[in-house]
Amino acid sequence: MTYVVTDNCIACKYTDCVEVCPVDCFYEGENMLVIHPDECIDCGVCEPECPADAIRPDTEPAMESWVEMNRKYAELWPVLTVRKEPLPDATERDGEKDKLSKYFSEAPGEGN
Repeated sequence: MTYVVTDNCIACKYTDCVEVCPVDCFYEGENMLVIHPDECIDCGVCEPECPADAIRPDTEPAMESWVEMNRKYAELWPVLTVRKEPLPDATERDGEKDKLSKYFSEAPGEGN
């Protein structure tokens, strides 16, 4: 099992989760994070740290596409191991529907 980042991270990008990850498996895109599913050790410490409830176990229904998306972008984006400020509109975007089609960017973040 692994944990993955889902659509509620898009346009919010809270990074509280990266500080608690013991294996540094978070990768930063321009407007979201992903978890490398092959590096995640399934400890689960990141899930309760996410203010947007965007981190989910892959055992939940319909997670296959999120696992593949997390894997794809973890291979392209830089690792992130330190907390950063969320995006400026994070509070307004938290919980918004259809964020993948509205806001997702394939551009990498800065990493650390």
